[in-house]
Amino acid sequence: MKTYMANAQTVERKWYVVDAAGVPLGRLASKVAAILRGKNKPTFTPHVDCGDFVIVINSDKAVLTGKKLDDKFYRYHTGYIGGLKEIPYRKMMAEKSDLAVYEAVKGMLPKNSLGRKMLKKLRVYKNAEHNHEAQKPEELKLF
Repeated sequence: MKTYMANAQTVERKWYVVDAAGVPLGRLASKVAAILRGKNKPTFTPHVDCGDFVIVINSDKAVLTGKKLDDKFYRYHTGYIGGLKEIPYRKMMAEKSDLAVYEAVKGMLPKNSLGRKMLKKLRVYKNAEHNHEAQKPEELKLF
């Protein structure tokens, strides 16, 4: 018996739509990251990008449990001296909820060129409308 190794040319990719309404942000991000990696497939190969495309809709309606809205911060550095910026997640979820979901998923993918390639298959939208009907995405119930 031989071990199956997927390669980039033979991977079958599908499109999925995930509704983030009422779902905790971290749980949503971990499930989406697993689909982007391809861990839901029996042909998963760690060194090959064998994941599917994921469209996340209603990112405005994703929730943060506990006191995370006030205690958690999105931090980034501008590159200048003293340029550390902090945005509380209450403001982040109100103004840029799509970025909050994107960054949560990004943190759960590998930190290398393969992870960056996987992240390009993620699309996040604030409301229920998206422009990917031509790809015939399937509705995916995570919870």
